[in-house]
Amino acid sequence: MPHEIDSANLLERAEQLVQLALKAGAEKADAVVVRSRSKGVSVRLGKVESTEASESDDFSLRVFIGRQVASVSANPGFDLTALAERAVAMAKVSPEDPFAGLADESDLARDIADLELYDPTEVSSDSLRESALAMEEAARSVAGVSNSLGAGASAGMGGLVLVTSHGFSGSYAGSRFSRSVGVIAGEGTKMERDHDYDSRLYFAELDSPEEIGRRAAERAIRRLNPRQVPTASNLTVVFDPRVARGFVGTIAGAINGASVARKTSFLRDRMGQQVLKAGLNITDDPLKVRGSSSRPFDGEGIAGKPLTMIEDGVLKHWFLSSSAARELGLKTNGRGVRGGTSVSPSSTNLALEPGDIAPEDLIRSIGTGLYVTDMIGQGVDMITGEYSRGASGYWIENGELTYPVSEITIASNLKDMFMRVTVANDIDRKFGVASPTIAIEGMTLAGL
Repeated sequence: MPHEIDSANLLERAEQLVQLALKAGAEKADAVVVRSRSKGVSVRLGKVESTEASESDDFSLRVFIGRQVASVSANPGFDLTALAERAVAMAKVSPEDPFAGLADESDLARDIADLELYDPTEVSSDSLRESALAMEEAARSVAGVSNSLGAGASAGMGGLVLVTSHGFSGSYAGSRFSRSVGVIAGEGTKMERDHDYDSRLYFAELDSPEEIGRRAAERAIRRLNPRQVPTASNLTVVFDPRVARGFVGTIAGAINGASVARKTSFLRDRMGQQVLKAGLNITDDPLKVRGSSSRPFDGEGIAGKPLTMIEDGVLKHWFLSSSAARELGLKTNGRGVRGGTSVSPSSTNLALEPGDIAPEDLIRSIGTGLYVTDMIGQGVDMITGEYSRGASGYWIENGELTYPVSEITIASNLKDMFMRVTVANDIDRKFGVASPTIAIEGMTLAGL
């Protein structure tokens, strides 16, 4: 990963591309460069399996002629003029898109905040290898671990350069350092697997390889000798934070403006209504300093503001890009993300805000139930809200985690689940989606 980031050359090329598009006949245009640098090492059973490195600057040009739009992509070294002319020629024969267009000029970010997203620490391939080996060794040294699924460590950076024909020009970059390991515990037909990981913007904040390895081993060992439990209805299910983050991601999907516009969300008619249990709040903050998913401006040049998407259980906002907002008759809130040549809305630093109860007390208050640590399959219908997923975890008896359970399915409807959520106080905000331990009442368990 480079010590320095020099975006001046990329900004200059993007500006040239926009000007050439206007000269070729475009009425409006924007150019994006998505930057990526990464290297990683993976090991298994004490030996290096692979060492990888990649580097790319991917250019995309989007041009508008009235409501006609076309996009093209290219790698460095392309002919700027030819690319601009091709994009304009494509736009002239494209069907009209009534919602296409650049963001409103009045909404563009004027001051690009420094969110401290980039750590220039240079991590060598040797250091990555040593970290991966140390993680695996720490995990394999725990009694009960019988095999390794491998370990990996990586370092990289990514960034965005954006230039528009109506006055925006800006760039930012963020670093990313990651460690992960997976192991198998037990022997023969009684084996269980699990993993652990950490990912941070700043290298010094990463959990140590030894700690990650030990956690992975302990998680796998705890899953040994699982039992099946009988089918039950009206059961309280507790999601550990790792699983709860996925549940919060489901909420984000349901309030995504693009899904609402396509009528593929079961919450599409619920703006201004209670959709979560009273007292619960979902926040989204793109401007969090050192936030995992922070960005000083979105894929259209807009600096989004922190929002409470769901406040006291009431739905207040959709995630909106300019095109999704126009389709819904609304105004963008700066959640547009560039994906190749398109822009679609997405969350940033999303969090289900915590409550006051400790997770141990929450579990104790349940008496009998299920504590879920792993989910299998997708099993979520975002149009109807029907929810059915394979799960494994631990049975709760007399308010305590007792024995591991597996080969079960939990089911309900998200509309009901959202209204029956209780949140603990153990949130960890280091990931782009954050959630405390949560308990959901009234679910069905399909077991024996």
